[in-house]
Amino acid sequence: MPDNLDLLHSIPVGGLGIIAMHGCEELGRKIDHYLTKWRAERESEHTQNIVYAEYVRDSYLVNAVCPRFGTGEAKGTIRQSVRGYDLFIISDVFNHGCTYKMYGKEVPMSPDDHYQDLKRVIAAVGGKARRITVIMPMLYEGRQHKRSGRESLDCAMALQELTNMGVENIITFDAHDARVQNSIPLSGFENVQPTYQMIKTMIRTIPDLTIDRNHMNIISPDEGGMARCIYYSSVLGLDLGMFYKRRDYSVIINGRNPIVAHQYLGDNIEGKDVVIVDDMISSGDSVLDIANKLKAMKARRIFICSSFGLFVEGFDAFDKAYAEGKIDKLFTTNLTYRQPELLKRPWYQEVDMSKYIALIVDTLNHDCSVSELLNPAQKIHDLLERTGH
Repeated sequence: MPDNLDLLHSIPVGGLGIIAMHGCEELGRKIDHYLTKWRAERESEHTQNIVYAEYVRDSYLVNAVCPRFGTGEAKGTIRQSVRGYDLFIISDVFNHGCTYKMYGKEVPMSPDDHYQDLKRVIAAVGGKARRITVIMPMLYEGRQHKRSGRESLDCAMALQELTNMGVENIITFDAHDARVQNSIPLSGFENVQPTYQMIKTMIRTIPDLTIDRNHMNIISPDEGGMARCIYYSSVLGLDLGMFYKRRDYSVIINGRNPIVAHQYLGDNIEGKDVVIVDDMISSGDSVLDIANKLKAMKARRIFICSSFGLFVEGFDAFDKAYAEGKIDKLFTTNLTYRQPELLKRPWYQEVDMSKYIALIVDTLNHDCSVSELLNPAQKIHDLLERTGH
């Protein structure tokens, strides 16, 4: 059980409730497992107080569903009372493994479908909960966060819509650009980084890692990811390199300007392990092109750490890169949907984030500070010392 004494001397905001939206059931069960275990073991002189009623339960999961009509229309339904609850709603809007029937056809759920279901469940709560927090690991429309010409600002609109519906806090992971929170300056917005969990999983998976400047480098795939990579290089004490993307802004292919070339900026990486750190893998073209260039520069092993693995064009390119020795291991979190075939790939390793989310939920339910949880620098240093790195 986590050693957080503050929780033993603080009153919960309300009865804890977790709604795992369709596609998040597995993650929700893991989070619930940790919470029920910790609270059953927790001892406090206050637990017999009325304000701690139902503090220890067999499960904190709330039964909520979004059934659909034959036309594809839906409604949100909560099958138990949530009056006075401190509700945490978990939604993976990028889970294309979820389907529904529309006019007799099996249709995969799009991000828009998931987002609409999230709003339906919030509407079903009907203002009866004491507080609502939305945990959206990968932010809905997070890549459409700024204007370039006459364009919509979808992410900002969604955040404002949720807060107008009564959502008090929004928690996301590794936002494409966290400045989108400026659209809701008076509401809670936490952008959480999975750095500690990534490093811990890397060390456990690859026992012969040597984490020092002479043997390893951190690589940013573009200028936009530099802040993320600077944190990795700082806490690990490693040098940092970057690739500059040259794009063709006269053309739009698959919703984006195609990359013409990658140019490397940084020190010599010959004979070193390199870790490419990115927020997401969409098609994977960019990160694999970078891996090819790093191998041509005589890098030893190439590891890829990405918060979200979407693989919108499948796994063939990664299978080929692994077979050719271009990549050695790819790490992504379990915060978004992973296709069953991905879990069987020899080059893939999942990073479990359920315990971390459970810690955040437990702490917020007691209205305690999550600052230490959001900045795990000391935990990373302790991990490196404990494992001899």
